Amino acid sequence: MRQMLVLNLAVAALLALRAEPGDAQAARVHGVVHDSLVGAPMAGAWVQLVAVGRQSTMARTVISDSLGRFAFEGLADGRYLIGFFHPVLDSLGIEAPLRQVAVRRGRSVQALLGTPSAERLRAAICASNANGPTGGTVLGVVRDALSRTALSGATVAGEWMEMTLRRGGAMTRRRGRLDAVTAENGWYALCDVPARGTLFLHAARERDSTDVLELPMPASGFLRRDLFIGPSRLVVIDDSAAEDSTLSVRRARMGSARLSGTIVSANGGRPLTGVLLRIGDNPPVRTDDRGAFTLTEAPHGSRMLEVRAVGYAPLRLAVDVVNDAAPVTLMLTPSTMMLDTVRVVVARAADRRDSGFAERRRSGAGTYLDAQQIARRGAFATSDIFRQLRGLRIGYDYDTLETDANPNALSEMNQLSDRRVLMRGISGNWCEPALWFDGALIPELSVDALDAWAPTARLFAIEVYSEATVPPQYQRSRSGCGAILFWTR
Repeated sequence: MRQMLVLNLAVAALLALRAEPGDAQAARVHGVVHDSLVGAPMAGAWVQLVAVGRQSTMARTVISDSLGRFAFEGLADGRYLIGFFHPVLDSLGIEAPLRQVAVRRGRSVQALLGTPSAERLRAAICASNANGPTGGTVLGVVRDALSRTALSGATVAGEWMEMTLRRGGAMTRRRGRLDAVTAENGWYALCDVPARGTLFLHAARERDSTDVLELPMPASGFLRRDLFIGPSRLVVIDDSAAEDSTLSVRRARMGSARLSGTIVSANGGRPLTGVLLRIGDNPPVRTDDRGAFTLTEAPHGSRMLEVRAVGYAPLRLAVDVVNDAAPVTLMLTPSTMMLDTVRVVVARAADRRDSGFAERRRSGAGTYLDAQQIARRGAFATSDIFRQLRGLRIGYDYDTLETDANPNALSEMNQLSDRRVLMRGISGNWCEPALWFDGALIPELSVDALDAWAPTARLFAIEVYSEATVPPQYQRSRSGCGAILFWTR
């Protein structure tokens, strides 16, 4: 009996050493995949475990869950190599380092995996700089918005504003800019951009481009942003005119995509009804009683989404409009949580009846809108009116990227600032008209400031003049652009 017991123990010990999958003594390797750049778990990573030093190679793969967790069960004792794959690594242009783990006596082993820190990545990517990396870093992959394939030879431009305080209190500003051209795998990197503030990012290739994306730099000074390039404008081409195969292909690329999601309040997560959403000059939509929305005519590519609601701070953020995109959830902050009450006192001109609006309207030299016409347009904000008027648009105060006429227009940006009302100038370029409020000239007024200064409910009239038709008292010497007059109640 004693010999039989010893034999059984020997067999049990042998089986424990072999630790075949499914045995009680089989080992376990588990851990978490962490994204060091955003400080959060990495879901959807393909974690692979490979045996080392075995005649028959063993390789197993699992996918990390929403919390970045993974586990390999039923492992035999021995040494293993472990690593992971994820689209984030492709955007960074790196491969995750392999780790070696040793399994002994059926014990559980923990393995922590992750992307390199922002400091290590910046040092590796921007090592060619003579003085080393001194600012922020932006990198990613440029892809076609329709096929999602990586694009080589695309131009990526990053721009920002630099403010300098000089002696005597004078403030000057200049535009900073860095360019990059994507490699064969679509990868790009911009080194030594400002590590704080807002970066304006744009990508273009031939006739297609992204919007000018307004991207806040994270606290780490390292921003990973993939860019999707699509047609810069939606163009409808009549099938009957598409005899040329080139036109047919171009028309296929001009199709629109869908972007859907939900808008909720940051204060309690309550769904918000009637929120206005718009991408560029495309038709706006509003959220339903569940806070849901669907933009059905959105242009493909990385675009800027505008979100506005009464009582909430306006939101502008970059979104990727691609086929089969997952719904997004956006949070709006109540305006009372953003600013205390601000009282603005403005010196007003004479009574509106003495503005001369009626006399100038009879001349027919410009475009005239009275209060009733403004109300009938149903504009949510004053700036929306200028999306509807011929020869006017909302954009930046550099010449608009005319990709159809000039594919290299990206290199001709001359200034960067907030969005403005733009007018088609006398030479055919886009320019910034003079804005007059109740007879007073207000220079360099952004769209957001315009909407705050003159909400539609307070407008008595609007006058729009090209450079050749501006009334003498509202002309500016050699301005090269027209004027818009606002009269409030």
